[in-house]
Amino acid sequence: MDIRVGYELIYDCPQPTPMLLTLNLHYTRASDIIIPDHIITNPAVPINAYRDNFGNWCSRIMAPPGIFTISTNALLRDSGLTDPVYPNAHQHAVENLPSDTIVYLLGSRYCETDRLSDIAWNLFGNTPMGWPRVQAICDFVHNHINFGYQHARATKTALEAYNEQVGVCRDYTHLAITFCRCMNIPARYCTGYLGDIGVPFSPNPMDFSAWFEAYLDGQWHTFDPRNNIPRIGHILIARGRDATDVPLTNVFGTNTLKSFKVWTDEVKMN
Repeated sequence: MDIRVGYELIYDCPQPTPMLLTLNLHYTRASDIIIPDHIITNPAVPINAYRDNFGNWCSRIMAPPGIFTISTNALLRDSGLTDPVYPNAHQHAVENLPSDTIVYLLGSRYCETDRLSDIAWNLFGNTPMGWPRVQAICDFVHNHINFGYQHARATKTALEAYNEQVGVCRDYTHLAITFCRCMNIPARYCTGYLGDIGVPFSPNPMDFSAWFEAYLDGQWHTFDPRNNIPRIGHILIARGRDATDVPLTNVFGTNTLKSFKVWTDEVKMN
């Protein structure tokens, strides 16, 4: 299956404004790329790229004053299969976890493990360990939070999402990650594309998506508490501890986001 992905972000900056972008496809999808997702700016500006501490591909630019557009339009190949399910995947004892997973057990900006630990153990302490426990967490979060774009708030934490019971995909993800960490399961935040492939069409505007990966049975596995079913076409852009580590854009100055478009579409073959 071929999937076309892209975005168009239009900013209005009153003065030269530094920006940090995390918009490129993750290096794990490099072999799938048919048409590269080069970042295109209008007006054209120099782009300086680097790898962050999580291996994500990031770009630094200086936006000029006035209307400034950032866009891409890429094509990549996908298996067309839903996210794999391993119901027998076991949970590792903390002392047996690889050292590079330990950071994903700790609290972070949006994932307050210290404040949600008692709640997590009360809710999930009697669930079977391993995959069933992570799925129980996803089931709870999926049913506990009501989705709505009007509930989006950049500062909302996992605890606030739990208390308010409303949010968007990043809030579902932060709460599920926090519960997993409280139950000693490493969990990391993912951001990327997810289109309406293999599911009924949604009339809502397309957006970037958030999900998470949990470490079970020696590898990382995809879970999506917002949709809570295996999906086709989770296309990764970046991973981190939470949304703090993978902002699509960080703008260091006054600006107005004038327009925001994202697309993720299956390309039908003739």
